[in-house]
Amino acid sequence: MIFLELVLQNFGPYSGKQVINLDTRSEENYRPIILLGGMNGGGKTTLMDAIRLALYGQRAQCSTRGNLSYSDFLTQCVNSKATPTDKTRIELLFEHIEDDKPVKYRIVRTWDKNPKDGKDTLGILGDDDTWPVDSLVNIWDDYIENLLPLGISNLFLFDGEQVKELAEQETPPPIVVEAIRGLLGLELADRLAVDLEILVNRKRKEIADTKDLANLEEIEAKLTQYQENHQAIQAELATLNDLIAELENKQREALDKFMSEGGKIASDRSHLEQQQKDKISTVETLRQSMCELAADVLPLALIPHLLNQVQVQGAKEFRYQQIQLSKDVLIERDRRLINWLSQLTIDLEQVEKIQYFLKEDTENLYTSNSPSEAPWLLADEESLSQLDNVSYHLQNDQKLAQQQLTNLKSVEEEIITLERQVQTAAEPEAYQKLRDAVEDAQKQVIQSKAKAEITQRKLTELDDVIAQTKKELKEYTDTNIDRKNREHIIASVGKVQATLKLFREKLTLRKLNKLEEEVKHCFLYLLHKSDLVRTITIDTKTFSLSLYDFKGKPVPKHRLSAGEKQLLAIAFLWGLAKVSGFRLPVAIDTPLGRLDSSHRNNLVEKYFPSASHQVILLSTDTEIGKKEVETLRKNEAIAREYLLKYDSSTRETTVLEDQYFW
Repeated sequence: MIFLELVLQNFGPYSGKQVINLDTRSEENYRPIILLGGMNGGGKTTLMDAIRLALYGQRAQCSTRGNLSYSDFLTQCVNSKATPTDKTRIELLFEHIEDDKPVKYRIVRTWDKNPKDGKDTLGILGDDDTWPVDSLVNIWDDYIENLLPLGISNLFLFDGEQVKELAEQETPPPIVVEAIRGLLGLELADRLAVDLEILVNRKRKEIADTKDLANLEEIEAKLTQYQENHQAIQAELATLNDLIAELENKQREALDKFMSEGGKIASDRSHLEQQQKDKISTVETLRQSMCELAADVLPLALIPHLLNQVQVQGAKEFRYQQIQLSKDVLIERDRRLINWLSQLTIDLEQVEKIQYFLKEDTENLYTSNSPSEAPWLLADEESLSQLDNVSYHLQNDQKLAQQQLTNLKSVEEEIITLERQVQTAAEPEAYQKLRDAVEDAQKQVIQSKAKAEITQRKLTELDDVIAQTKKELKEYTDTNIDRKNREHIIASVGKVQATLKLFREKLTLRKLNKLEEEVKHCFLYLLHKSDLVRTITIDTKTFSLSLYDFKGKPVPKHRLSAGEKQLLAIAFLWGLAKVSGFRLPVAIDTPLGRLDSSHRNNLVEKYFPSASHQVILLSTDTEIGKKEVETLRKNEAIAREYLLKYDSSTRETTVLEDQYFW
């Protein structure tokens, strides 16, 4: 069986008519995956519900139906923008093999905003989508049961919540247990056992005289009352289990609130306050140090250009003073040089040239270094030296001030963080209130579990009473009713029941042995730890899984990581699907959950391409992200991609073909 096309018209957030091609077949190569991406609330689960609704109608186990009647559920599914005259329509085109030939059928379900008689209108179209197959409409429930039985449909159409629930519970949830029983054929054996018991009771009444019949009816009345009480207690126990789950959830919420609103920090409040005082003291020390810097030369950093101008002017004036002082020295030196040259045997004209050169050179030195403006600073050498020292200390003080300012900001940020932590920390009264809420939630859970245990004990005692009453009924019949022709039937039924019981046990063991091997192979195939588990066993009554290592020792389920538990749950569903023998499509809503990167890779590379010949994945952008989708594309596993684009302003979803988040 393979789904070829899904058509939605005014269904849920899908306004108007939208068509999704689900055909994975291609002449080029085999690509089994149809990938549909959408954000939470964007219509992914609605697509899964549409497939279930198309297949099973009123019997469909849709996620959003809850306790609604079928009429109210259909009304709820109508798009909010649809007019009273608009039709809501779901079409599912599929193909399967019938009499060794491929046959196509299109399931069409339509209804108004207020469904007539609280039902939809079912139509089945044949190969060319034009001629109706009326003969199938009347027997559709039986027909689809042969293709994809409702009892095992959850092995092929499942979501992440189902995997999460299966991963976290020690025993499978009822929806999976129902699928397992349907797969193993136990429902038929149980139904035969009930039918045989009804036949025996009928024969007993037929052969009993008036007195015997009265006694027999009295015993049967007691048995009926006991069985009704048994059902009532079972319902009460189920309600208590639901209450326990709800109270445990409230307990977790109270504990989370206790932790998030300051319960943990409150125990360290005094330590936080002491840290805050120490940081405040450090801030005061830094500020005092900065005040001391401000009392010295640091304020001069406000006039850097003026200081630079003073230094430049001082250097110029000091150099001018030095030239002035050296001028007279040079003139005196030149005079002595001329006198000395005059005493030598040098031509007078040459001496005069030398004298003229020296005089002109001295004048040029003085002229080139004369200031353009009159000196105004008039600083002496000592003042200029002090100015240089001030400039040097100013640079050091600026660096130190900057460093202390950085430290001050850092410490102030730490103080703000500590203040926030102290404010977050609950006051003693609030802390006690949070703790009381946690303890109250724990007390309610304990009380509910105790009540559930008492109820379970009552149920067990009632089981014994029912068994004893059935035994009394059987003994009464065996003792007081002697009709050979009827007793032969009763005796034969007893043998058949014993044979049926033995058959059921052997069938269960044989099917479970095969299932255990499949689950183990699937789990090891998905797991990157090949040495974790050697054997997996399944309990014949509760269908819970038990794991054993290579030494034959049990591997407690709580030792598995959250990701490993999910892989085990997926391996369980995968193994069930394989053992079922049905070649059916697999649709998975929110497939990856809490898996880490290595487990994600194993699931993406090993499970999705191999889960079935057609795998429909409904994912958010955080599950099958950029890395995962690129891996699937690289491995040529994706046949088609769709993006469910949700517009929050109109609350409508549009299906975009050949698109994904990346």
